[in-house]
Amino acid sequence: MNWSDSAMKVAVLVKVALDPNLMKVEASGDVSVRQTSMAVAEYDRNAVQVALELRDKLGGGQVVALSASTWGMSTERRKDYEGALREVLAMGADEAHAIMDDSLSGLPLETASALAALAKSLGGFDLYVTGEGSSDMVSSQVAPMLATILGIPAVTYVKRIEVSGSSGPLKLTRDLEDRLETVRASLPLVMSVTGESSQPKLPTLMQIRRAFSKPLKYHSLSEVGASPLGV
Repeated sequence: MNWSDSAMKVAVLVKVALDPNLMKVEASGDVSVRQTSMAVAEYDRNAVQVALELRDKLGGGQVVALSASTWGMSTERRKDYEGALREVLAMGADEAHAIMDDSLSGLPLETASALAALAKSLGGFDLYVTGEGSSDMVSSQVAPMLATILGIPAVTYVKRIEVSGSSGPLKLTRDLEDRLETVRASLPLVMSVTGESSQPKLPTLMQIRRAFSKPLKYHSLSEVGASPLGV
């Protein structure tokens, strides 16, 4: 792919997760899902920043945030989703789309299937960027599952990204704990990034204001041609 031939379409997967810094606990000792605040998963902030930087390096394009509700709380926690996705728009994403459905529990395969259906309904993307894992479940399974459903390659735990001129594959350095591995990957591609991949920037007041004029659209599972797993 020659980057200059067409504008890149980058999807960044954003989970609105239980905030680990503000956990509420039931009398039983279990985490209170319904009382705990929700926010953008920490690693997904890195993913957003990576997507924005790639857009700039590749000469433009579009960054679209994709999300799916979790914990069966799309209705009662809608304000949390609104605030989190507006934050991503303030960081620089061009628009955001979220599947809001109380039937979604947040299981990795369920989430990956819903996001794949959402992406297809929007015409598909050249690159899908996600964090290495969410801050509440940390399964690290959504990225490879999404790639399998979409039928495209996945490269996980990416620490560093290099663009090879105006064309050619991306040069990706993976952090495998005991060693670093360098691979070259062409688009389309699903890529999960580590916390060392970027340094998320705080949006300015002007960016926060502009975020409220950017598109934020909610979808049901049926609208994107999907259904809860097992149904």
